[in-house]
Amino acid sequence: MAERIPVLIVAGFLGSGKTTLLNHLLRNTRGTRIGVVVNDFGAINIDAMLVAGQVDAMVSLGNGCVCCAVDVSELDDMFTALSEPRARIDVIVVEASGLAEPRNLIRMVVASENPRIRYGGLVEVVDAEQFPASRAQHPELAKHLRLADLVVLNKSDRVPAADLARLRGDLTELVGQVPVYATTHGRIEPGLLFDEPLRETATQAEQLSFDALLTEHDHDHDDPAHRHLHDDYTSVSFTSEAELDPRRLIDFLDDPPTGLFRAKGFAAFAVAGERRKFLFHLVGRHLVFEPGAWSRGEPRTTQLVLIGTGLDSDTALKRLRDCVHTAAEPLDPQALLGVWRYTPH
Repeated sequence: MAERIPVLIVAGFLGSGKTTLLNHLLRNTRGTRIGVVVNDFGAINIDAMLVAGQVDAMVSLGNGCVCCAVDVSELDDMFTALSEPRARIDVIVVEASGLAEPRNLIRMVVASENPRIRYGGLVEVVDAEQFPASRAQHPELAKHLRLADLVVLNKSDRVPAADLARLRGDLTELVGQVPVYATTHGRIEPGLLFDEPLRETATQAEQLSFDALLTEHDHDHDDPAHRHLHDDYTSVSFTSEAELDPRRLIDFLDDPPTGLFRAKGFAAFAVAGERRKFLFHLVGRHLVFEPGAWSRGEPRTTQLVLIGTGLDSDTALKRLRDCVHTAAEPLDPQALLGVWRYTPH
């Protein structure tokens, strides 16, 4: 079960701060090789110029819009170049034009036949100061936000606290359980968006424990004025020596805790005759399971990590503990039907 490269789509209306967010990631992500596809709408690719020289590998469309490409293979060619093993890319970020249609971009990534990549989520960047006026002028922005896996409420320092709270409430009403992350100057913790890479020195035990996901990050310690101008993200780990009921885990993932952006891990199920462990990834509403080989003597341990902002850790852990199968008899293989529904064929 080779780890696939997540493709993260960063979208948002013109001037919301997408390039600022991308530049923040490029300057503040340690040990992570980021491949960038900059999708600028116009003859001069200003955004590509802004990120040039700061990224390990970049393919830019230049003139035109990714979502308007007639031949999807053009985007696939870029993913192919960035996902070549020799490039050693850990995450691909597609910075969409402010005029892009996010639904088409998501479809292009999800429908890609490249076996080395997977969908990493849609991040919609919102300008806290300009959004009310922009939404009134462009009602389709509300539809874009409903597709988001994470909403970044940028420039939050430019509005009074009461107005910011009201805007967060409006956004939450619009997007439901999707996390809303308030920040300024595009500052967002990389660990919320993607995993720190596990290089050749990592051991199997480290991979299973997800220690890399829990690493502390620098919170602008050199700039006290900015230390608390962004929301914190939460990482919750869950381990169970007892096998799980797949139906209960699917119920949990289909109706995730409010604020959950990503979940990943290995799950062992209490199903008769089933000795495999299943790798799974959840990003927003997009869930994928992949069955993997199991070696004799390997512990049947479930290990997973939840990542989001504003997560209620105690409630999430209680719901996960409720997924443990406690009966003496194993479950019928039919219990795996929900898992197979999310398994690529």
